[in-house]
Amino acid sequence: MHDNDQAMREFAKTLALPEFEETAFTKPPPLREARVAIVTSAALHRIGSPKWKVEDFHFETLPHDARDLKLGHLSPNFDRAGFAADMNVVYPVDRLQELSDQGVIGSLANYHYAFAGNQPEGLSALRLDTGPACAQKMREDGVDVVLLTPV
Repeated sequence: MHDNDQAMREFAKTLALPEFEETAFTKPPPLREARVAIVTSAALHRIGSPKWKVEDFHFETLPHDARDLKLGHLSPNFDRAGFAADMNVVYPVDRLQELSDQGVIGSLANYHYAFAGNQPEGLSALRLDTGPACAQKMREDGVDVVLLTPV
């Protein structure tokens, strides 16, 4: 029997990590005033939209009120049971809405974003194209804080 988890760990050890001379950081407002967006690597997409492909490095824009979402994560060793039971396991939009309603966070963004976890080895498309494009959309929506939900 093949151990997929161990194989993925061994493969990940061979990947070079990017190094950055400087790290950008902006101090956000207090959470009770912050506008929050979700960015997930679960390759979420709306029912009826094109399915993700292995070589697909775009991102999906998910309206805040969209609940017709499908998990597009393609890895055969990814357990989809949690998402099937409650999408908030991967995409905690309802939990964030509750925090907004309670005044713990300021507000939720109008849109959230989904990437596929399979990115090219050098991450250049993410760093130079899709990442900045997604960040610009969040800036236009007044997002202060991003909740990253990796899968």
